[in-house]
Amino acid sequence: MNLNIFIWISLFIVLPGLGIAQNKVVFDGQLSAFDNFAPDNDLDYLLGARYIPELSYSAPIDSSKTLDFFASANIYGSANFHPFDTASYAGDVQPYRIWARFTGNQYEVRVGLQKIDFGVATILRPLQWFNQVDPRDPLGITNGLYGALGRYYFLNNANIWLWALYGNDDPKGFEIIGSNGKIPEFGGRVQYPVPKGEIALTYHHRVADSQSIPTLPQYEKIPENRFGFDAKWDVTIGLWVEASHINKSKNLGIFTNQTLINIGMDYTFGVGNGMNFAFEHLISAVDEKAFKFEKTFNISATTLAYPLGFFDNLSAVSTFNWETKDASFFLNYEHQFSKFAGYVMLFYNPDTPPGFIENDIENTLKGPGLRLMLVYNH
Repeated sequence: MNLNIFIWISLFIVLPGLGIAQNKVVFDGQLSAFDNFAPDNDLDYLLGARYIPELSYSAPIDSSKTLDFFASANIYGSANFHPFDTASYAGDVQPYRIWARFTGNQYEVRVGLQKIDFGVATILRPLQWFNQVDPRDPLGITNGLYGALGRYYFLNNANIWLWALYGNDDPKGFEIIGSNGKIPEFGGRVQYPVPKGEIALTYHHRVADSQSIPTLPQYEKIPENRFGFDAKWDVTIGLWVEASHINKSKNLGIFTNQTLINIGMDYTFGVGNGMNFAFEHLISAVDEKAFKFEKTFNISATTLAYPLGFFDNLSAVSTFNWETKDASFFLNYEHQFSKFAGYVMLFYNPDTPPGFIENDIENTLKGPGLRLMLVYNH
């Protein structure tokens, strides 16, 4: 049996037995079913379902310290097909989150399979280093990563993050090349409040492995350093900038250096129930020599969000690639029931990627399409 699955099953068996009087065990879950139709694809129908059971256990140590455990699984299956002709099937049972957390008055330490996320951009995210959250996905599905994360919070709202990762060899976020899973990764982040906003600096070091990509020079160990900067201000409108630079110590041609710079803004108009509009522009470059900007890509994105009422919401995401002149569009209508949520989504995708991270549930089908999804939370 896969070690990760064994650990996950063990936690689901053991944790309920730990629920003594002063401690708390909670079992939750989310079941979703979805249907896609995109006529421009050879396999134009997609049917699928996903269940994420969650088990959490909280054990207060004293008035200021708590020990928490959390375990969840990702159980999914799908069929991509053209009626009465061709079909392909996929499915798996994977651990989704398995972590333990110790919290105090101004700090926390979390160890295990977890999600690490930071940055101020909302659509085109240079600092999306460690997850695959798709901005179009209302469920925010993303794989976790194995590691330890510590955070300390100062009284002036400044905070420090430190992390160490191990065993995560698949590409994460915008990574082109996966990591050498046998060598630990480490990094940190400092966020500091400034008048009407905050700024942050981020650093991460890992060793990449290009042996799985035959078109690149073959190296088992490629030391890589990442540097990030982000800042946001609320001055009538929201303004932000988010940037990252990634440098590899081996010569991989144009993939030796990557630079991503995002500038964005948002504003809520006093129309009806309040319509939020956001705009972002991403400049990305891949260069053999740092900051040459010889091969650049420019992508703009907008989002609109409008609450139709207490239980109904309408949102839209669009992108435009200035080099290929390709556009994408995504419209989502959401209705909330007591334990159910229903979604009707219309989309159009070009042949080229839209410029943001795509996950396995929002796999991009080219051309126009319709997606229906029903979600049950317990």
